[in-house]
Amino acid sequence: MVIDFHTHIFPDHIAEKTIEKLSGVSGLAPYTDGTLDGLKRSMTASGVDCSVVLPVATKPSQAASINAYAARITGRDGIISFGSIHPLSESWKSELDEVAALGLKGIKLHPEYQRFFIDDERVYPVIVYAKSLGLTVVFHSGVDIGLPEEVHCTPERARRMIGAVGGGKLVFAHGGGYLCWDDALRCLAGQNVYLDISFTVGRLSDDKFLQLVRAHSADKILFGSDIPWGSQRIDLEAIDRIGLTEEERSRILYKNAAALLGIGGEV
Repeated sequence: MVIDFHTHIFPDHIAEKTIEKLSGVSGLAPYTDGTLDGLKRSMTASGVDCSVVLPVATKPSQAASINAYAARITGRDGIISFGSIHPLSESWKSELDEVAALGLKGIKLHPEYQRFFIDDERVYPVIVYAKSLGLTVVFHSGVDIGLPEEVHCTPERARRMIGAVGGGKLVFAHGGGYLCWDDALRCLAGQNVYLDISFTVGRLSDDKFLQLVRAHSADKILFGSDIPWGSQRIDLEAIDRIGLTEEERSRILYKNAAALLGIGGEV
């Protein structure tokens, strides 16, 4: 079984324009057309059984429609969509209640797109309350290729936030910080949080990748591709050649994600 914990799609009516805009800003060529069907085709071709979709509410007014769409697509053909809220919204608490009421398993927060620092104390109550509802919280971490400005979620800032709110069902994407992997080793390895390896495997050297996995523990690592900006097939091929033990590989590819999501052997 393979669970991809970091994927992106857009509703059909905006997918083409959104992909074109983001590709232009980042310089990345997409591997799919950004639609739900495009993701499903990639899953079939790559042998991925379940994909976790991570939407981002870039402004508070988007949360309701994003979460309603997430609820509609969850549970179909191996798709589990998280919701999203804007953490600086005045109604963040009721929005989190709605995420939980819809049966969604978590939220994605993106400090770059949502323009907040991960160690901003105004955000701490949001994270604590999300945890109290049993929600998993995924954070974009490190550099964002399309926004080459001050990094809002560095490993150092993430460590400060963890110290304030505690660990648990918190996931720091991109190996704890895209292009900040030495700092992730220093600040996040061994913390009671998860790291997903989207835009990490195949980009970090094999030796450094194994060092990060083993310093943090394979029990807290999640496979992710960042599709459409990464490739499920290419990243799975990298996992197979990188020198993981079979137990490490199985934990990274599905066991950790299944436990975090509360799902059994069938998705």
